[in-house]
Amino acid sequence: MASTAKQLLPGEVNPLHSLDEWEEDVLERYPDPKAIAKDKSTEAYRNYEAPARDTVKEFYRLNHTYQTFDFVKEKQNNFLKFDKKEMPVWDAFQFLNQLVDDSDPDTDLDQFQHLLQTSEAIRRDGHPDWMVMVGLMHDMGKTLCLFDEPQWAVVGDTFPVGCAYSDKIVYPEFFKDNPDYNNEKYNTKYGVYTPNCGLRKVDMSWGHDEYVYQMMKDHLPEEGLYMLRYHSFYAWHREGEYSHLLDDHDKEMLKWVSLFNPYDLYSKNPTPPNWDELKPYYTELVAKYLPATLKF
Repeated sequence: MASTAKQLLPGEVNPLHSLDEWEEDVLERYPDPKAIAKDKSTEAYRNYEAPARDTVKEFYRLNHTYQTFDFVKEKQNNFLKFDKKEMPVWDAFQFLNQLVDDSDPDTDLDQFQHLLQTSEAIRRDGHPDWMVMVGLMHDMGKTLCLFDEPQWAVVGDTFPVGCAYSDKIVYPEFFKDNPDYNNEKYNTKYGVYTPNCGLRKVDMSWGHDEYVYQMMKDHLPEEGLYMLRYHSFYAWHREGEYSHLLDDHDKEMLKWVSLFNPYDLYSKNPTPPNWDELKPYYTELVAKYLPATLKF
């Protein structure tokens, strides 16, 4: 049976059932989702009205309650030293074989299978191999669960902390229980930031996106790094929010994040890839871009 990270808060239970459904708004210049989705319609993905598993709504209640500015800073200080473990990337993939994402209503396959489905969809469409590598690595940050992090601090949609929350973030009603919601330092439009400061100066809710970005920042091109760092920031790349924090570089990189997003969403299907056939290609690809071991 696939394992999930334990919740660290007394009395809190694993996440259950959902409300909001995100609009699908993939521009024509990006990959056609219907060409990627194989087993169900695109409208059936990111279904927060009636998810296939009853973990999603409770997951986001925990996430929105406890992801404070101070919490994010604490996690950055703890995990971005990368001093906890070192292992070959393939050992990390073996860990992902044990993990199912409680926040995701679209799949109950283990994470390594999802990574292969994403990277294979990218490869089939003829994108450069660095983007295939992004597909393979984009959820590697979920190895945070190795260190008993609760899933609400690892997965799910991301959002800026330290400023007012957008009402386009999934389940915005849960922010009312976040201490930052009534903190005058953090609950204004700009909060601790300045107009158009750029996302690179903005602290996002803590999770696997930032973690894998920091892990990969010396190994992949800038376009791929934006894909990694912001692929869960739906309030920006799907809802057009937080324009007041963007700089010109963010606006230029948005097309790359938007290019990647359909592959992450619509490649999920219940049929696992054939690893025996794919192994030679991915062994060579990983060796091209990554060192023999990764630090966690």
